[in-house]
Amino acid sequence: MAKKKENNAPERKIPSSVLGLKAQVQEQLIVDTLEENFMPYAVSVIVSRAIPEIDGFKPSHRKLLYTMYKMGLLNGNRTKSANIVGTTMRLNPHGDAAIYDTMVRLSKGYEALLTPFVDGKGNFGKVYSRDMAWAAPRYTEAKLAPICAELFKEIDRDTVDFVDNYDGTMQEPTLLPTTFPNVLVSANTGIAVGMASNICGFNLTEVCQTAIALLEDPEHDIMQTLLAPDFPTGGELLYDLNDIEQVYKTGRGSIRLRAKWRYIKAENLIEIYELPYTTTAEAVLDKVAELIKTGKVREINDMRDETDLSGLKLAIDLKRGVDPEKLMARLFKMTPLMDSFPCNFNILIAGTPKVMGVREILDEWTAWRLECVRRRIYAELQRQKEKLHLLKGLGKILLDIDKAIEIIRNTEEEAEVVPNLMIGFGIDEVQAEYVAEIKLRNINREYILKRIQETEDLEKQIQDLEDTLKSKRRLKGIIVSELKTVIKKFGAPRKTEIVYADEIEEIEEDEGEEDYPVTLFMTRDGYFKKITPQSLRMSGEQKLKEGDRMVFTAEATNRAEILVFTDKQQVYKTRAADHPDSKASVLGVYLPAALGMDEGESIVSMVLPGKYTGSVVFFFENGKAARVAMNAYETKTNRRKLSGAYSDKSPLIAVLPLEEDAELAVESSDTRTLVFHSSLLAPKTTRNTQGVGVLSLKKQRTVVRAGLLADTPIKNISRYRVRAIPAAGALLKEEDTGEEQLGLF
Repeated sequence: MAKKKENNAPERKIPSSVLGLKAQVQEQLIVDTLEENFMPYAVSVIVSRAIPEIDGFKPSHRKLLYTMYKMGLLNGNRTKSANIVGTTMRLNPHGDAAIYDTMVRLSKGYEALLTPFVDGKGNFGKVYSRDMAWAAPRYTEAKLAPICAELFKEIDRDTVDFVDNYDGTMQEPTLLPTTFPNVLVSANTGIAVGMASNICGFNLTEVCQTAIALLEDPEHDIMQTLLAPDFPTGGELLYDLNDIEQVYKTGRGSIRLRAKWRYIKAENLIEIYELPYTTTAEAVLDKVAELIKTGKVREINDMRDETDLSGLKLAIDLKRGVDPEKLMARLFKMTPLMDSFPCNFNILIAGTPKVMGVREILDEWTAWRLECVRRRIYAELQRQKEKLHLLKGLGKILLDIDKAIEIIRNTEEEAEVVPNLMIGFGIDEVQAEYVAEIKLRNINREYILKRIQETEDLEKQIQDLEDTLKSKRRLKGIIVSELKTVIKKFGAPRKTEIVYADEIEEIEEDEGEEDYPVTLFMTRDGYFKKITPQSLRMSGEQKLKEGDRMVFTAEATNRAEILVFTDKQQVYKTRAADHPDSKASVLGVYLPAALGMDEGESIVSMVLPGKYTGSVVFFFENGKAARVAMNAYETKTNRRKLSGAYSDKSPLIAVLPLEEDAELAVESSDTRTLVFHSSLLAPKTTRNTQGVGVLSLKKQRTVVRAGLLADTPIKNISRYRVRAIPAAGALLKEEDTGEEQLGLF
């Protein structure tokens, strides 16, 4: 018997529409959704929007420039920018605002490129100004700059492929056949999905000279001709050989830039007239205003933007008696007047993104340009062969002009003229059509003899073109000739001055920070704390991330300098005063981010150099140790990072600062331990010295710990002490292990 419903409540029915909807809903794995929906979008952004190709352009740049070329704006007069934007939408349907923004960046007035491609009239804003808005497209005019002739040179001679536009109404080029390596000349930035590209510009003359040198000698050292990046906003590039080599070899790295300035003594003011490419005038003004407001800079009465039609000018009014050199040294450290350009040379090669060094980019461009020239010559060869074919048919007419006239006169129907000429003279349809189209006034012996004379010249030209196609040397010669022409027509001096970082004298300035005792802490994961004695006395247990532990503790002062050694053979110099006072109850500052470390770079050790006396000992996994004088890390410049801080031949295990000689202990993975005096290690002045053997290791054994003997629990010291190195050491006894592990920390 069915149970009676309580309260006689009516049975609820699910509407049929809901049932139908429920039937349509299907479960799908998230990985399938990503593959079917997200991946096509990501690929589209990478390939068709954000990453430049070997011609140096993104699709948006290429579509705009090609549209302007087809509008006749290479040699014609300027037209309204709104007209260009509207016409470009036939190729680029992403909205007029995006198209106009692209035009602005390519324009001469905006000053974002060393070789601008758009010759504009009107207000196009400035790359060094955040707030200076450009005029609307209805107010500005534009045409192509003269250098664009090198972008479209013989584009109609099959030099590049063409594809249909988005609606199939016209065709557009997949690449522009640039006669110079524009990919390195024009700065380019793009953010795709999961990757990005950031290419700095190089001087046009230097790039072309380097390309020529590589074509003539593949072993050419590119650093002899391609001195350093060049930026349209000028400024000074702080040249560091290691940084430049890294960028040239890997396509990644950082280039340091700083502003140019002059002191006007009569007015007691500083004029800043060139800025780093990566900053803006407003960013500098905001930062200086903040420093004045917080009292960190007291030497400035006023700072204002006096930029006008003559160019950028930021004026700083100084108080009486202020040393401008010292003030600018501080402003370089504390404001965007000195900044870094992060390089990421990510370029699409045959539809695939690839990060490349400068030489590899030039090799790719050369290979692509060779193909363009080869296709151009082949197209010209086919055209000349077709012309020769027609003239050979005309030559047969010379044998009997009267016969040709008679054939045409006696042919009743027009459609039969060509077939009758083919039969009468043994020529093909193309030749017969050519003969039939000759004007009556040209049917004379003089005209025909002149045309036949061309035959010999054409045969020579065809032979020369065929020889060129077979000779890679001649093809390279054509590219070299074109590059020399570009240098002659469009070459210009560098805008960014090269200043060698090692030659810059660091000005001793009064320390603005208050000096007081602090205790420094650092964890294994790279978290840093600076705690005052008063705060430390009131603190409880140190807060750490789960799984993290404290590896460095030292008493110091607020003005103390700190050297941070990483696993990438680099050392970063910072000061305790650069970081805020902290408490035990917080995690602290994450040093890799605060110091701007490279991606994947980890901290190995922290050292307080003091007055840069004494030495520092590096212990390596392969059993070697290197002792380097501490003053090898003392820089006379304001550099905050040194490459080649130690040898890269073996992983680093420990870094030990020594003010004076002491006994050291080393332990291997099989618990063999060695105690020796540091005087056995001779100090070296070369930072990346490989060191000398200390602990003789068996196969597949490594050094795992090293430190001062005084910091270890070893009791039977004589068991492990040696008078000469390298030595095998002795197995560590249990009574010498203590409660703590042997090590620095």
